[in-house]
Amino acid sequence: MTVGLTHFLTVSAILFSLGLFAVMKRRNAVGILMGVELMLNASNINFVAFSRYVEHSIDGQIMAAFVIVLAAAEAAVALAIVLAMFRNFGTANADTVNNLKR
Repeated sequence: MTVGLTHFLTVSAILFSLGLFAVMKRRNAVGILMGVELMLNASNINFVAFSRYVEHSIDGQIMAAFVIVLAAAEAAVALAIVLAMFRNFGTANADTVNNLKR
């Protein structure tokens, strides 16, 4: 049995669904951040799989590298926001912290 494009797309869809579920159901800011990272990794799987099985070019790998850089920057900014939330309010719960703009 060979691994085809549909296998990669299935794994990516499952991973994206788990990330979306984590973003929608988690109350902790770190859990929400982990869900966003799962969704970005699912898009990376799609980019690389389509690049390999459809066109045989490196466009998908280049886009995946950009997404990895974007995810690193997003994680740094989000971690700074979570630390500011915890320092100012004493919790990382996204529901209780609704007035961070003050």
